[in-house]
Amino acid sequence: MFKDHPKGLLGAALSNMGERFGFYIMMAILTLFISAKFGLSETTTGLIYSVFYASIYLLALVGGLVADKTKNYKGTILAGIVLMAAGYLIIAIPTPTPVPSMRLYLTITCAGLLVISFGNGLFKGNLQALVGQMYDNPRYAAKRDAGFQIFYMFINIGAMFAPFIAIGVRNWWLKVHNFDYNASLPELCHQYIAKGNAMPVESMERLVKYANGASLDGSAVTDLTAFSNSYLDVFNVGFQYAFAAAIIAMLISLVIYIVNRKTFPDPAGKAAVAEKGAVKISKEEIKMNAREIRQRILALFAVFGVVIFFWLSFHQNGYSLTYFARDYVNLDIINIDLGFTSIKGAEIFQSVNPFFVVLLTPLIMWIFGALSRRKKELSTPRKIAIGMGIAALAYVFLMIFSFALPAKESLATMSAEGLAAMRVSPWVMVVLYFILTVAELFISPLGLSFVSKVAPPHLQGLMQGCWLAATAVGNSILFIGGILYTNVPLWICWLVFAGATGLSMIVMLGMVKWLERVAK
Repeated sequence: MFKDHPKGLLGAALSNMGERFGFYIMMAILTLFISAKFGLSETTTGLIYSVFYASIYLLALVGGLVADKTKNYKGTILAGIVLMAAGYLIIAIPTPTPVPSMRLYLTITCAGLLVISFGNGLFKGNLQALVGQMYDNPRYAAKRDAGFQIFYMFINIGAMFAPFIAIGVRNWWLKVHNFDYNASLPELCHQYIAKGNAMPVESMERLVKYANGASLDGSAVTDLTAFSNSYLDVFNVGFQYAFAAAIIAMLISLVIYIVNRKTFPDPAGKAAVAEKGAVKISKEEIKMNAREIRQRILALFAVFGVVIFFWLSFHQNGYSLTYFARDYVNLDIINIDLGFTSIKGAEIFQSVNPFFVVLLTPLIMWIFGALSRRKKELSTPRKIAIGMGIAALAYVFLMIFSFALPAKESLATMSAEGLAAMRVSPWVMVVLYFILTVAELFISPLGLSFVSKVAPPHLQGLMQGCWLAATAVGNSILFIGGILYTNVPLWICWLVFAGATGLSMIVMLGMVKWLERVAK
């Protein structure tokens, strides 16, 4: 797989795999943790999630500026790893639930997320820029797309196993305290603490039934207040221990990075050589170069504008799609009992997307290679347009399955038996993520490749940061998913995302020929 690729690619891929393993431990459980920890609604949780996810990518722009200014890509990346580990530590320290002070403990959590965001901003875009610089060598230039696909596959190897660790640690801590996992209990416990007997009768009946079912020692629950406080506290401490597992992953990433640091290109050295060998350039050449640079930047920003709508739709996987899995999917079918813990929960679907990335990347690379050998290769902009269309199909698929499902607001007045009867098969989520993954493989790694190919050499880090900033814009409006999920029929919620990605495909196809000319 790494044959005919730069020596540093393996080290960069493994380092990123370790970092992504820790990151996706957190992302698998983040929205559910915030809701369960603080009793916040899906919409309010979505605002925090949107700001955090946007800041991760927006701060990558700052990281790119720092690295481009200092030419110290390697040191900037190293600082990012250390900061991320510190951020995970802040949110991993166990704190009581229900929280004694909402303002204080929510601020601490958000501060930890901000530190993670800044560390990620220093790390993510600059490591991608280093990978791009490996392929500036004419010897490897033809392998650029394949190199980024390999790099992207290793990211997802880490992401594939992360949700299992998150779920396993949380459920292990529940079992230590004689509790079983129930996805609906945290929301019901918070409702009871806030409303007491004033909560809907159907919700009260479900709380009693689920509470008795969650007590592994077989004892009947007689004090719902004590049970609710205890279950919430244990449930969320288990989440925080899962965040601690992310710190271990970051330390592994740090070691891999340090060991392989010498195999990475040195932009500062390249700049010094270029300056030493500089020759006098005519005014005409300067004008021509400025014009070319302007065209390249315009082309990149056109692509950035289109992919905003892909990330808005795709990153619902950690938000509205996770809530959909919690509320509408039969999770009892998926229960892997390991004795000391169980793998059960809505978070498990977060492993499906990276699994398909790892599985499908070699196949898609083979297809692209076969088209290239037959002189029928699709350009990178055309591949991105096709990916947008595939993403639209994913939401059309989910929309069809949602026609018969009740709106979220109706669930509070449904009995436990009624909820169990209306829940859909887990295969719905598996097929959904399969289609979204195919779309992702047409967009994300190839988008990185396109940026590294088209970006002016002296703006590599900045343009990679702008790619991530475009992702930040899409992520900053992720909360739209929560508003739709809780206020309109489900099929309308998914229709919005199908429409956004479908229209983006049409716009991208309209720009393909221009983008192909610029890329040449």
